[in-house]
Amino acid sequence: MASRMDLDGNPIKPLTICMIGAGGFIGSHLCEKLMNETPHRVLGLDVYSDKIKHLLQSPDGSVLPWGDRIQFHKLNIKQDSRLEGLIKMSDLVINLAAICTPADYNTRPLDTIYSNFIDALPVVKYCSENGKRLIHFSTCEVYGKTIGSFLPKDHPLRQDPSFYVLKEDVSPCIFGSIEKQRWSYACAKQLIERLIYAEGAENGLEFTIVRPFNWIGPRMDFIPGIDGPSEGVPRVLACFSNALLRRQQLKLVDGGQSQRTFIYIKDAIEAVLLMIENPARANGHIFNVGNPNNEVTVRQLAEMMAMVYSKVSGEAPLDVPTIDVSSKEFYGEGYDDSDKRIPDMTIINKQLGWDPKTSLWDLLESTLTYQHRTYAEAIKKTMSKPTSS
Repeated sequence: MASRMDLDGNPIKPLTICMIGAGGFIGSHLCEKLMNETPHRVLGLDVYSDKIKHLLQSPDGSVLPWGDRIQFHKLNIKQDSRLEGLIKMSDLVINLAAICTPADYNTRPLDTIYSNFIDALPVVKYCSENGKRLIHFSTCEVYGKTIGSFLPKDHPLRQDPSFYVLKEDVSPCIFGSIEKQRWSYACAKQLIERLIYAEGAENGLEFTIVRPFNWIGPRMDFIPGIDGPSEGVPRVLACFSNALLRRQQLKLVDGGQSQRTFIYIKDAIEAVLLMIENPARANGHIFNVGNPNNEVTVRQLAEMMAMVYSKVSGEAPLDVPTIDVSSKEFYGEGYDDSDKRIPDMTIINKQLGWDPKTSLWDLLESTLTYQHRTYAEAIKKTMSKPTSS
């Protein structure tokens, strides 16, 4: 592999990366990128490896192009003494581990808080004590609600970007009241961010914090009853994909009025690779990683997905593709939500020169083509089975 240079023209030396959560959606795409385009080694840690099995072993048993540059260690970070040793063997630690499905936040708030705060504490501690650089994945949910959402519906300042565009170093973090347990995730994520920042300020920890804004693409979450629990509720993309595959109406929580921006996973991974390979530009920074050009309401997303799925599957969309449901009915007691999530991109653009490229239509077409190819036959089989009375 030819010598690769960082953004300042310096040669990039091969790294050993300890990736916690390597078997998940983001981890699998990042591992692919690292194996295909870089000389770096990955020590992948997770409880599952299904999404990276193609990187660990070829179907015919032949040697993979990257040889043994990726190793998988099956472990749970909350109860495994091997964690510190694997961190010590690495130059860089990337922590992707999290419970990150909204359906769990208010039904399993204890698990959510432990997973996103308590379980991350040893990772931060071992990185700080052993002088290892840390890239920690947080969430855009740490911003909570926008300032504008507290103004009257017709107030002109709601249209002022300073009241809704989210800036890493300026915007406050505004959560709902304590009984709105949906905010347990955002609160735990914010607290671990504050701990990491404090370790940097007081003990010299080299860190980068990533705030993803709705990264979507192939291998995201699961399809209930196929490669996940039948009663499971994944995030919005997989929920809508599941309904489309089963020719069911897409459920819009509280009318689907929340506004979101969506970014293609492959664009986002480009940004992460720049962080990995440009520590001088990335250390000490919190980065929004999203695509402000791809903003829609959840209702608009559903309608667009129905059109795109019809194109990739050849099936006519349902006459009425969506149905409104209440948040209490869909998620249970304690649900609450942010109104808009639009990332300010100034810092990442200035530090790393990165901008997202893929339009919402194109990323949905790519993702739904994958979903149809991967799941359509399996779902047909399960739907054709007679139900037991």
